[in-house]
Amino acid sequence: MSHVTTHILDASLGRPARDVPVRLEGAADAERTSWKTVAEGRTDDDGRVPDLGPDRLAAGCYRVVFDTAAYFAATGQTGFYPEVTVVFDLADEDAHYHVPLLLSPFAYSTYRGS
Repeated sequence: MSHVTTHILDASLGRPARDVPVRLEGAADAERTSWKTVAEGRTDDDGRVPDLGPDRLAAGCYRVVFDTAAYFAATGQTGFYPEVTVVFDLADEDAHYHVPLLLSPFAYSTYRGS
């Protein structure tokens, strides 16, 4: 299993957000001024990306970038946030990191999942 996984639920439609482009990036420098793509994927029919990146990652700062503009366009919705970026510290190299997104056209929330 990937060290980092995610899923997206579309709260306005009451269903998983499928076929959303998602990118996992790692900080390329200590100041987090540049980022390097680690992996890319798309959410499946259940709104999940179970194979986002390698099985192991080094400790450090990472971010998950969700292309919400593509999703909203595909579902006929007009969204306020064309992209959602969630930055997090991967401190425990032995732990699994799940970064879910609860999405609607004018709001989003996230949390550390399990």
